[in-house]
Amino acid sequence: MGDKKLLKEMGARIKARRKELNMTQEQLAEKMDVSINMISNLELGRKAIRPENLVKVCDILNMSADYILRGKFAETDNTEIYKRFLNIPEKHRKPLEALIFSLSEE
Repeated sequence: MGDKKLLKEMGARIKARRKELNMTQEQLAEKMDVSINMISNLELGRKAIRPENLVKVCDILNMSADYILRGKFAETDNTEIYKRFLNIPEKHRKPLEALIFSLSEE
C-alpha cells in the first residue's frame, strides 16, 4: 500500500472518531497542543503523524494506535466494547449475545 493512501486512511479514521465524539478540529488541536492546520493536514493525509502526537491523539480520542495505523482493533478496543456491553440492560444483552454467537459461527 502506498504511503499516501495509508496516510489518507489514517487521517480518515482520526477524523471519523473526532466527529463521533462531536469534537471540532479546533478542540482537538487545543487538547493536543498543536495547530489547527496540523490537524487538518493529518486528517487529509497530507502529513504523517509524529510518535508523540500519535500517543496524544490515541489518549484524547480513546483509540488504539493499532486502529489508527492499521485499521484493526487491538485488545484494548475490545475491552472498551466489553465495558459498554456490560452497561446494556440485561434484557437487551441476551439478544445481542445470540447475534454475536450466530455471527461468529460462520
